[in-house]
Amino acid sequence: MLSFDVITLFPEIIEQACSLGVIGKAIGAGTLELRTHQLRDWSGGSIHPLDDSPYGGGPGMVMRPEPVYAAVEAVEAKHGTMRKLLLTPQGARFRQATARRLSREARILIFCGRYEGVDERVRPLFDEEISIGDYVLTGGETAALVLIDAIGRLVPGVVGRAESLDSESFSEPLLEYPHYTRPEEFRGMRVPPVLLSGHHAEIERWRRERAIERTRERRPDLLRRQEPDEG
Repeated sequence: MLSFDVITLFPEIIEQACSLGVIGKAIGAGTLELRTHQLRDWSGGSIHPLDDSPYGGGPGMVMRPEPVYAAVEAVEAKHGTMRKLLLTPQGARFRQATARRLSREARILIFCGRYEGVDERVRPLFDEEISIGDYVLTGGETAALVLIDAIGRLVPGVVGRAESLDSESFSEPLLEYPHYTRPEEFRGMRVPPVLLSGHHAEIERWRRERAIERTRERRPDLLRRQEPDEG
């Protein structure tokens, strides 16, 4: 079982989204565990409980370090040592290999930032800083859901047919091959004959060729990158 602990100002966003679909079923079955924690519980009663204006001036507000440290340390003290993740646009790009590696953890803590960002001094508290892409969100909750979904579905027992994970896009540096189902013909578009042939070796060869072709057309950067897998 893999446990997720999410520290956030909006736990209802996480809870509602994770109550649905494959992840919701896995949580209900006990294959995954989800706990959310309201950051305001560690605000300490300050006049600026969670955020304050940045030193040196500038727009926006910055999350203060005291509540972040208090929350993370309290959650870890109660539930045990965790792999602690800070969601930030400055983090390492989240990839399928990262999801695969993290799916082997027993407990993961995700901190969702808000406002202009977090005080620089919180960074040593975390094991990793992760970004889901080169854009800015209003808060880390959406990114946390991406991580929970991508990581959680790789935990054994979450997805019904585990072998289906092996051929998905980004399981290797390729997009997934095209899929077809009934009817055999739809508005003049026919299923490729090889998929109806029953010849499994030919089908696998066709799928591999189409995956390479599609990747070359749509995401040639994946073929160029060939980054080492994180394991």
